[in-house]
This record gives sequence, structure tokens and C-alpha cells, in this order.
Amino acid sequence: MLTIGSFFDLTDFSDQELFADCAYVWGPLKKLRAYVASQTAPTFQHVCITDGVPLDSPYIFFNGKLRNARECIITYGDTTKGGLSIWENGQFLEGASVIMAGAVMVGKNIKIGKGVLIESGAMIKSPAIIGDNSEIRQGAYLRGNCLIGKRCVVGHTTEVKHTIFLNDAKAGHFAYLGDSILGNNVNLGAGTKCANLRFFPGNVPIRTTSGMLDTGLRKFGAIIGDGAQTGCNAVTSPGTIMGPDCLLMPNTTAPSGLHPPKTVLR
Repeated sequence: MLTIGSFFDLTDFSDQELFADCAYVWGPLKKLRAYVASQTAPTFQHVCITDGVPLDSPYIFFNGKLRNARECIITYGDTTKGGLSIWENGQFLEGASVIMAGAVMVGKNIKIGKGVLIESGAMIKSPAIIGDNSEIRQGAYLRGNCLIGKRCVVGHTTEVKHTIFLNDAKAGHFAYLGDSILGNNVNLGAGTKCANLRFFPGNVPIRTTSGMLDTGLRKFGAIIGDGAQTGCNAVTSPGTIMGPDCLLMPNTTAPSGLHPPKTVLR
């Protein structure tokens, strides 16, 4: 029950290698830092971009190059459905990504896919990977070692640290995710918090029907399986593992440990 395949369908996930050879579902978190470092290279190298300084102009990333977008016509449709479109001198730039003025980058090792939108006020610390057609909204904070899949949303004032989003995972509003994994099509209600550090010293253990397991992780947030959802202002305790299609109701704190698929936590 605690295997990768019990929680996630990796068929269309671009970074399946990260999940290989993991005995337990939290295994990828132990490999995440090294993996993201290995998959990123200096990208945001432009004379007008300085670490920690808000961009004074919009930029596009197209065909592996970053350039000013002041002369472009940009249509801001639904990013996750391929609605972002960029035209330059009458030419449609298929797959181009947009970094709006006011976004802040810290470090150069930030890998972005096609059709990505990074809005004004977002802060991204490298290393980070952002997959195709994902949206990093105003006020979002990626604190480093983040892997965001395809068609994902990191929303307004959402903080993400050392975390994996599988495809179509969305944390749209006022969320915190530390040392966690969101499965495909997971949706977090506004104000969801995935706590990652216990009050007590030592690693985070997992309570199962067979007894306690030592995860080997001092910081461990939540594992949320494919299709699961949380309501507004929900909280997961450190070491919460929710199976696919679980529901965590609004204003509810999920206890740490394993919750089988389709469990409703009230």
C-alpha cells in the first residue's frame, strides 16, 4: 500500500526517473534535491536580470532563449489549457513562455517548459523545474528544490518548498507545502497547510496497520494521492499520507499516518 504505484499514475509524468527504485512513496523526497540539481542548468542569464530584483519588463522564454517581450502581443488565456499565446512581429511563437514584469528570480538554475506563465510578484528560488502549461501566480513563493509538473497551478500567496507536483495538481490560494508530494489532479482548497515539522525531535514516523515506520525524514509534510482533494483551511499533520481520491473536509486537521483510498476525513 505504501508503494509509488498505489498512489500515483506516472504514465505521462516527465520526471519518472525520480520515482524509480523507491521502496516507499516518500522515497522521491530523499532524492529530490540531487535530482532537481541534475536536471537544471543556468537559464536566466540576461544582462537585464539581476538576482532578487523584480523584472522591470516582461520577458519570454522561447527556443531555449530568454528575451525582452515589450514588442510582443500576449493573450492571457487559461494557461493550464494552452490558452497563453504570444505573437512577435506577426509571428506566432508556439510554446513560448511568459515571465511578467515584477517577477523575482533568485539563482539561474530555473527550468521552465512550454506555455508557462509566471505572474508579477512571484518569487522563484533556484533550483526549480516548472512543467509545460503551468501557472505561477502573483505572490507565489517557490523556495527552491521544487518540481512542478504539467498544467499545474501554484497560486496567490502559496509557498512551496522541497515539494513535487505531479501533472494537473493545483494549490490555488493561500497554501503552504513543505516536503510534500501532490498527485495527479489533486486540488487543495484555499488556505490548505501541509505542516512538515513535528514539535518533537527525531524523524517523522508513519503509523500503519502493521505498526510504526521510520521514514528517515526529519521534515516530512504530506503525500496526497491522485485525485484527492482538501477543503478550505484544511491542515495535514507532519507525515500525513492520503490515498487516491481521499477527501479532507474544510477546517479539518488530518492526523499523521496512512489514510486508505477514498477515505473522507472530517
